[in-house]
Formats: sequence, structure tokens, C-alpha cells
Amino acid sequence: MNPSTLPSIPSLQPGAGPERPAAEVPLPSARGRFARLPQLAGRGFLPLGLFARLPLAMLTVGTLTLVTSVSGSYAVGGTAAGAVGVGSAIGAPVLGAMADRRGQRPVLLTAAALNTIAVLGLIAAAYAMAPHGSFPAALLAAAFVSGATCPQVGPLARVRWMALTSHGSLRSGPANRTAANTQDLDTALSYESTADELTFVLGPALVGILASLVAPWLPLALAAALTITLVPAFAVHRTGRAVPIHRGAAAGAARAHESGPKAPDVAARGIPQAVALPVLAMVCMGTFFGSTQTALSSFAAGFASSEVAGLLYAVMGVSSAVAALSVAYWPPRFTASARWLLGAVLMAALTFLLFVPSSAAGMVLVLLVLGIPVGPVMVTVFAIGGVIAPVGRLGTVMTALASGIVAGTAAGSAVAGHIAQVHGHSGAFLVPAAAAVSLVLLGAASAVVLRRKRT
Repeated sequence: MNPSTLPSIPSLQPGAGPERPAAEVPLPSARGRFARLPQLAGRGFLPLGLFARLPLAMLTVGTLTLVTSVSGSYAVGGTAAGAVGVGSAIGAPVLGAMADRRGQRPVLLTAAALNTIAVLGLIAAAYAMAPHGSFPAALLAAAFVSGATCPQVGPLARVRWMALTSHGSLRSGPANRTAANTQDLDTALSYESTADELTFVLGPALVGILASLVAPWLPLALAAALTITLVPAFAVHRTGRAVPIHRGAAAGAARAHESGPKAPDVAARGIPQAVALPVLAMVCMGTFFGSTQTALSSFAAGFASSEVAGLLYAVMGVSSAVAALSVAYWPPRFTASARWLLGAVLMAALTFLLFVPSSAAGMVLVLLVLGIPVGPVMVTVFAIGGVIAPVGRLGTVMTALASGIVAGTAAGSAVAGHIAQVHGHSGAFLVPAAAAVSLVLLGAASAVVLRRKRT
């Protein structure tokens, strides 16, 4: 997120107070920006938050790989992965809203236990299905519950960073920050998007390696083991105490008192419409991811096995992660709206290169280039969502953005799976191309909306 974008739309934060002068706190040097993060949260928080979100990155592609391997059908595998995404799309915002009202710790601990049971049930239901048989209801239910209960570590980690980099509380809102605190948040969100990208590199890579070398059930079993061990550790980490708990009407009364008489009107009319754009953008981003994964499965099956698709997809994640990390050093004049629009245009143009390769080496080169605009777009959309989130609803908005990715991934997997079954990988690659074009349109709409809000 660009530092200049936060103060530029203070009207979207009803609880924002007057901005303090930037000179009060010295800005961190470019070299020391990421060194500030362990000082804020502790050294153990960064690796813990990174690996605790890995099961989410493994769940959809792990389900796709396992069910496709057992059933022998891309359509059945894509439908199972779609059930995971639908469950996550419904469950993630619910978990976020509960975390806003009850605190992150009890919500994460409960979700970790339920998700572990659901994933183990998913493995059992997959092997109970006869090869080339009909789609059983038990498998559909297990996939749905696995998605709905998956702990939302990444979004809730972003909420913690927003608390740690504010003036002791989220109530002040991102617009009420010193320049140094804004830079810290900028860096933290850049890191978080890179962490997401890294896990979505490691996740499919682990699925591909373990499924091809050992057994297709092992990736989901590993995801369950990571969930039951790392998520509770994240839940009880001291950074969770920095996030204030907003309990229903009390939070609304406090917000009205802090914001003044016009704040509820602004929140009721402007914020929901503005939040819808980044949420839809994340759905398109997820559609891009899911359809690309599934199309690569069909592409890889032509010369190896479908499990190799995870390794091919990981190549795009590498360049995307590096590009996301670089956003913290981009010039302030490069606004969030400009980043979103330019990145989406590049994605749309580069996606059509997916139709060119006929070998694994050519596809690796295309995916490496295609990943460059993906990371910055994700950083930007999360940043805009955090800025315009209503006070006391950051957890809800962040999980809604994350669930948009998962829901889109599920939809993309399902649609591309059915197309690949009939028309092969070339037809399936039309889905990520359409998703990238949709991101361009949403980026243009976002620029218009944010410009109106500023005026």
C-alpha cells in the first residue's frame, strides 16, 4: 500500500481524527523497513504467521488433486474443490465477524479443532468413493465443512498489524497515523501479501511433490497436522491482545461518539459500496488462480501427470511474491488506484501468453513473467480494503477479501475443470483470461469511486 493513499481518502474513515505531523516520528530508512516488523510483533510472529496459513493454501489444490486421482475425473475433482471454496466463502466472513466481537483467540482455537476433523473426514470420504463413480454427498459435505472452518490466519494477521501500527488501537483508523506508522503499515501489508504468495507457492508445490512421490492423501493429512499445531500457537500469540474487541451495539455507540453526527450516514451509504469493489476483485483474482491451476493440470497431463501442475503453478507464485515485496519501496506518487489498474492491464495482456507454450519449459517462462503483476495487484486490493473498512469491522472485511480469493479459486477450478474435460487446456485457459479482464474493469471502477470519495 502506498503511503500517499491513506491520508488521501480520510472521509472513508468516520473514526479518523486529525492527522499528526509526519515530523513527530522519524521515518524508517528503506533498508530498515522490514527490520521494523520483528520489533513491532516479535521475531517469532513472522514465521508463525507464515506457516500457520499454509494449510489454507494446500486445501483447495489438495482436494482437487486427491479427488481427481481417486475418481479419474477433472470435473469431479473441480467440483470437490469448488465445494471447499463455497464453504470458505461463507465461513470466512462469519469467522471474521466473530473475531471482531469475541476476540481472535477463541475463534481460531475452535476453528482449528473443527477444521482438522473436517479435513480428515474429507480424506476418508474421497477413498470411500468408487473410481469413476458418482459424486457422493458425504464427500461434498466434508469438502464444504473443510472450507467453512479453515482458520483465517492471513486476514487476522493483517488486522493485528493494523492494530500494532496504530496509536494503540484500531479505533483511530488508518487515516489517523503518523508518517512513520503509515510506513510501518505499508511495509507490513507488503510483507503479508508476500507471505500469502509464498504459501500459495509452497502449498501447491508440497501438494505436487507429496502426491506424486508418496500418495495423493498425504498433502491434506499434512495440512490437518499443521492446522492443529500452528494455528493454536498463532491464536495465543501476544499480538492478539493489541486488537480491540467490538461488541455489537457498544461498538456502534462508541463509534458514533468518536465520529460525530455525520459518521453513521457516511458508513451506511458510502462504505458498503466501496468495499464491494475490492471483494469482487478478490473473487476475480481467485478465479484467475483456480482456473490457472486446473488448466495447468490438464496441460501437464499431456506429457507427465496432473500432479506436476502444482510445480508449474509455483513458478508464477515465485515472481508474484518478489513483486509484492517490492511494493514497499515504490514511489508515493504511484497511487493505489494506478497500481491496481496498471497491474490488471498487464495481467490481462500477459494471460494470453498461456495459449502459446507446447512444452513444460515454455510454460515455465510464461508463468514466471505472468506472476510479476499479480503480487502488486493483491497488495493494492488488500490495502484499499483496509483503508475503507468500517471501524470495528476490519476482521470482517479482511476475511471477506480472503474468502473472495478462495471462492473465486473454487469457481475457477470448477468452470475450468468442466471446460478442460471437453476442450482441453486451451479452452480452460480462457477462464483466467476473462478473470484478468474483469480485474481491469473493476480497477477502473475503483479509481472512479475513490476519486469521488476524496472530493
